[in-house]
Amino acid sequence: MALPGIPSYTPPSENLPEARANWELHPTRAALLVHDMQRYFCRPFPQEGAPLDTVVRNIARLISAARGADIPVFYTAQKGNQFGPDRGLQADLWGPGMQAIPEHEEILPELAPHHRDIVLVKHRYSAFQRSNLESLMRARGRDQLIVTGIYAHIGCLCTAAEAFQRDIQPFAIADAQADFDEARHNMAMGWVASCCGGVLSTQTALNRMEATCN
Repeated sequence: MALPGIPSYTPPSENLPEARANWELHPTRAALLVHDMQRYFCRPFPQEGAPLDTVVRNIARLISAARGADIPVFYTAQKGNQFGPDRGLQADLWGPGMQAIPEHEEILPELAPHHRDIVLVKHRYSAFQRSNLESLMRARGRDQLIVTGIYAHIGCLCTAAEAFQRDIQPFAIADAQADFDEARHNMAMGWVASCCGGVLSTQTALNRMEATCN
């Protein structure tokens, strides 16, 4: 039931699936989500090389651009030692999960939140479940969500799907997400494009931020 070991692969950045919706990313409407980039969830990846190094580098670029453009930056982070109702059915699929120790709970230092960023306590796959993410976005006039992090076919996909169902336009950043393997990563990008949102590369997202701000 533990997380699997993850092979090295290159996250997609070209020939991305075309979205059914013709939405454009606008910095004045967007928020950035850094999903579950904690040591516990990153540990199964090869610690040197793709996909983790690529994804961390690209998320860091997006965080920097978001802060410079006054785009709110949200993080999800689970707490260790979740039991009973807090852990819920996840225990049946993934076991007890992380422990309440820094080696599990800490967000990777390269992506550490700043004092203006908002860290949401994570309980379920979607970042919207049992959190006030939607109300925090609405209070800031944001109806687009840039989704980065891990894992593409689980929490990132569920978050994008729920954003759509809350009338928030999600944008999955293909090379700023990572997954158990290339096949599941590509499946997640295809599903988002066909059912609920846009799929962009990091560079395209950065270009749109810069072009719209100028």
